[in-house]
Amino acid sequence: MGLEIEKLTFEEALAMLEKIVKELEDEKITLDESIEKFELGVKLSSHCIEKLNQAEKKIEELTRSENGKLITKELKIDEN
Repeated sequence: MGLEIEKLTFEEALAMLEKIVKELEDEKITLDESIEKFELGVKLSSHCIEKLNQAEKKIEELTRSENGKLITKELKIDEN
């Protein structure tokens, strides 16, 4: 039974990605292990990006119109 990346939370995937980075920095790792870990890292990274994109879409600023009706508008986030 393999790892089901799509079921991981953002935090779980990020923690695994950080662990993989540390393992890849280890000079004792073999080339084959490096390739496997790099491949998993790319998948985890893509999953994290997808989760962030989903969260960004959900972020909205609630405001009230003049008649008191709740409306939503997209929240602008500066990307620095």
